[in-house]
Amino acid sequence: MRAQLARIDAVLVQAVIAAALSFAHLHDVASAAGQDGWKAWAYPISVDLLLVAAWRRLRAGDAKAAGWCWFVIALAASLGANVATAGLLDMNHVPAWLRILVAGWPAVAFLGGTLLAHSTPTPPDEVREQDPEGVDDQEDAPDLIPVLPPPPAAEPTPTSTPPPTVAVPAALVDHARKVATEHHTRTGTAIDTTILRARLGVPMPMADAIAAQL
Repeated sequence: MRAQLARIDAVLVQAVIAAALSFAHLHDVASAAGQDGWKAWAYPISVDLLLVAAWRRLRAGDAKAAGWCWFVIALAASLGANVATAGLLDMNHVPAWLRILVAGWPAVAFLGGTLLAHSTPTPPDEVREQDPEGVDDQEDAPDLIPVLPPPPAAEPTPTSTPPPTVAVPAALVDHARKVATEHHTRTGTAIDTTILRARLGVPMPMADAIAAQL
């Protein structure tokens, strides 16, 4: 518990320091660009609020493209002010383009905040409640489709009974192979089952089994 509290305290302190420095940098840039008094203090608040609004939109998971767009714009404004006050910009002679950006920022921030706050998509449940006719049409639609009877089951086709397996000795197969070779050498044609059966003197089923192995 103490370690968790210490980690939370360290994060909060770091967040406060970072926010204060960024706030001061934005104030200095706005003041150097001609925005004095309370207006210079309003610019950091505007940038931070736009950054928070964009981050909340990203966390909500809705319209992430718009959330990322305005998050990058606000982050660029904050980082730009931090870099500008690091000695890269002469705060006593601010260029005209920076004065234009600072002067136009309120309109940009107002547009971004308005779009982020008022462009929440309608949940699907509310869409179904607002359009009961569409629901009724969807419920009635299946009645318009004719119900066809299922096709008759196909009758099983009779299968032929496989011939019984005949065991053939290996020696008999070797002898039959020699007979078949001798017949092919003498006649020039392959031996058929009838001649093989007659040469070997075996039953016809065994002659078929031997011919299948040649």
